[in-house]
Amino acid sequence: MRRIAAIGRLGAITLMLMTLSAMATAQPHPSEAQRQVAPEIADSLRYGHYADISLTDNWSQRAFQRYLDILDPQRAYLTKRDVSEFRNTLGGQIVDVLYDGDLDPAFALYERYQQRLEARLEWIIAKLDDGLDYRYDTNERLALEREDAPWAESQAALDRLWEKRLKNSALTMQLSDQDEAEVTETLRKRYEGQLNRIRQTNAEDIFGLFMAAITGTIDPHTEYLSPRQGESFDIQMRLSLEGIGALLQADGEYVKVSSLVAGGPAEKAGVLEPADRIVGVGQGDDGEITNVVGMRLDDVVDLIRGPKGSTVLLEVVPAQSVDMTRSHVVEIVRDTVNLEDQAASSEVIEIEREDGTHRIGVIDIPTFYVDFDAWQAGEEDYRSTTRDVAKEIRSLKAQDVEGIVLDLRNNGGGALQEANSLIGLFIDRGPTVQVQDARGRISLYGDTDSGTLYDGPLTVLVNRLSASASEILAGAIQDYGRGLVVGSRTFGKGTVQTLNELSHGEVKLTRAKFYRISGESTQHRGVEPDIAFPSLIDPDVIGESSLDNALPWDTVRAVQYRLYGTPWRHLEALSAAHRDRIASHPNFVYLEKQADLSRKLRDQQTSVSLNREQRKREMQAQEAEQLSLENQRRRALGLEELEDWSQARGAAEDAVPSAQQEDESPAPIDRAQVIESAEILLDYAQFSADGRQITSTD
Repeated sequence: MRRIAAIGRLGAITLMLMTLSAMATAQPHPSEAQRQVAPEIADSLRYGHYADISLTDNWSQRAFQRYLDILDPQRAYLTKRDVSEFRNTLGGQIVDVLYDGDLDPAFALYERYQQRLEARLEWIIAKLDDGLDYRYDTNERLALEREDAPWAESQAALDRLWEKRLKNSALTMQLSDQDEAEVTETLRKRYEGQLNRIRQTNAEDIFGLFMAAITGTIDPHTEYLSPRQGESFDIQMRLSLEGIGALLQADGEYVKVSSLVAGGPAEKAGVLEPADRIVGVGQGDDGEITNVVGMRLDDVVDLIRGPKGSTVLLEVVPAQSVDMTRSHVVEIVRDTVNLEDQAASSEVIEIEREDGTHRIGVIDIPTFYVDFDAWQAGEEDYRSTTRDVAKEIRSLKAQDVEGIVLDLRNNGGGALQEANSLIGLFIDRGPTVQVQDARGRISLYGDTDSGTLYDGPLTVLVNRLSASASEILAGAIQDYGRGLVVGSRTFGKGTVQTLNELSHGEVKLTRAKFYRISGESTQHRGVEPDIAFPSLIDPDVIGESSLDNALPWDTVRAVQYRLYGTPWRHLEALSAAHRDRIASHPNFVYLEKQADLSRKLRDQQTSVSLNREQRKREMQAQEAEQLSLENQRRRALGLEELEDWSQARGAAEDAVPSAQQEDESPAPIDRAQVIESAEILLDYAQFSADGRQITSTD
């Protein structure tokens, strides 16, 4: 899910300044190692990728366009003339560039981009030196998204665009209660920092960007890793990276949180959520925040990374915020992630019905893990997901639960062998997943152990961040009719990657694809729940289908497998009971309305006003809607109402009055989903025609 970011987002101005910038900065040239590895990468894509890749002239044009999109996604630096010039010299010839190792045209395009970028930054700094003198009483508006905008006809057109951008930046800061001097100083530091960083660009940076364009035309998980990036990837795979435990990706000029590592510092702190944007990074020892808007992803990661026990400060714009001025600073203590932090855990929820109190077990499974070192050493008591879940199942059965909910929300996957063996706790032998390689050969994985540990009523709770191995488990439980799947559609990560060494760096290639035993791929579409919950995670922002060039959903032949039940026979009755419960449930009402409002605001927010009063009115109207929804929820739960929407992030996790503590604390909305999953499971157990009781064959 990592994506290499473009290094910089600003650029363009006069020929004189462009020439001065070019003279001031020595331009890197491709190394012999890079020229040698380029055809290796091309061959890896042609002969090693899962899909049938043809590096044609048409593909060259797409790769060229992607290179432009990485360098200048907002069409703010290069002119139409620049693009036309390089389309003729590079656009249809990228295949030749790769196989000949002639990287000079690709480096030349980057050089033009950097010239424009440096010139624009110098122009902005000169403007700041002269003093900003903007009027904020006009009817001007600034378009927020320009990915599809035409290339500017001239530098004068870019000047007009950047006047608006600079004016917007100044207005945004003034609305955050900064005076004119503070605004000027903050902007100067931002743009001088970007200018310094861009002048430190080396050949490896440029080659990495060009390779990101090449591999990004294939699929979002295929990528070239430089020697430095390969080292970081190895550290992450060993789970010994000292940082905050968050996966980040580039999102235009911003760095966005794509997911949180289970058991990591960020998840434990509860101060970050997927789709949050990080706009500043500081260190706990000095408290000064460095603006990272427009900074390359690798550099932002380096700022966030640090020794265990130290504190990092992050300036964050919440995912639900429609206004970039509504940022706040959070503190996270860096730490390492170990198996203990990711271990499965369980609890018993009591559901009150007319016929008495019912007990439902819930097992939280943050990830699919195994202590490989202990396993390979032959230790009998090594830790793994399956072993830990088995222990929790035995504990829950001893407490006479009437059913079990497996909570796979935010579980991004992990060891495939653990997904297979975990499914085996609930079925008596059988296939679990099909894996098809590039040649079309299908390998069948499954549970080979006889007997089940638990054969009672079962529900799997998932969300948009349930991915890979989580989707295999949820899909198998659904296909076998072994239980219900509830929540929201899963991520849709149904591909397998391998890491191959090159003469210089490594290439991560998509080599295979997962298929359910029913023959359906988990790729792109994910697993659709039997009963859907509303979600604040926008599938257009997070998930496989939101990524460029994601491989499509398809099917293979189903395998033979037995049905353990037919829960779909009860879906109409189960759904009706579910709708009745959530129709007046404060947290579910809030989720549904907030999700609708967020979509509406995102659709409407295509531009911002540069009129101070109009901007204030628009911000106040948007926040008033969000605040109203939050306070409706809080009133219904007996919570203290908020006075300002900016308080909502922390307050959403507040505890509630003691009478509701067990059901609503510490995270009311998340907790509501768990409780409703237990309610659905209890309904299913009661509706089930065969009336099975919880038994064991272990």
